[in-house]
Amino acid sequence: MKLTKEEVLHIARLARLGMTEAEVDKLSEQLSNILENFEILQQVDTTDILTTAQSITLQNVVSEDEIAPSLPSSEVLANAPQKDGRRLKIPKMRARPIRVRPRTLRASAMLIKTLLFPIA
Repeated sequence: MKLTKEEVLHIARLARLGMTEAEVDKLSEQLSNILENFEILQQVDTTDILTTAQSITLQNVVSEDEIAPSLPSSEVLANAPQKDGRRLKIPKMRARPIRVRPRTLRASAMLIKTLLFPIA
């Protein structure tokens, strides 16, 4: 299935990506190849194959828990900068609003575009 430039531009607009003419041509070719591969896969007869959620069997690789003695609280608190009895004392955390600068947004968008469409 060959994608037209208009279809690629529509996809780019949906993803809010600004693209050059060269990027549109390259992406059109790449997406067309992906769709052609899916068309080939759709021709495979899968009537006798059971549907599965996993292609390989799942194994639990977690080891058993082992009970071990814990450190005494005096040893744990020995290097604490501040303590309150048998507890660590930490400063209060206050939520601050996040300020996003327009320059930061442009840089992020350029980074994403570079990652999605590297220059070959």
